[in-house]
Amino acid sequence: MATVELTKDNFDEIIGGNNFVVLDFWATWCGPCQSFGPVFEEISEKYDDITFAKVNTEQEQELAAHFQVRSIPTLMIFRDQIIIYSQPGALQGAQLEQLIEKARELDMDDVRKQVAEQQEGQQEG
Repeated sequence: MATVELTKDNFDEIIGGNNFVVLDFWATWCGPCQSFGPVFEEISEKYDDITFAKVNTEQEQELAAHFQVRSIPTLMIFRDQIIIYSQPGALQGAQLEQLIEKARELDMDDVRKQVAEQQEGQQEG
């Protein structure tokens, strides 16, 4: 599957309509983004069951601000609409594949339980 362009207009459709989404926050002027782009595209071709999306931070400043993206490229992974990974920095292909496999292995029932416990703890405080 090729990458899709993520915007505030299609955000809910892409994040809400897919169980596994890998996001690349980037900009045209960013050198590391330009070198990571082909790696991201190449890896996207290997996983038919995962949605790979790119967010142009220049055009989608609202999304970048919402997710507090301060450094690009930033890679973010959503599983079942939950952010399970968010880190700046370009990865090599093997590193990205390793990260995807680790994300795939997560027990999402356990993750949802942890999120619920965190939210309860914040409400009490």
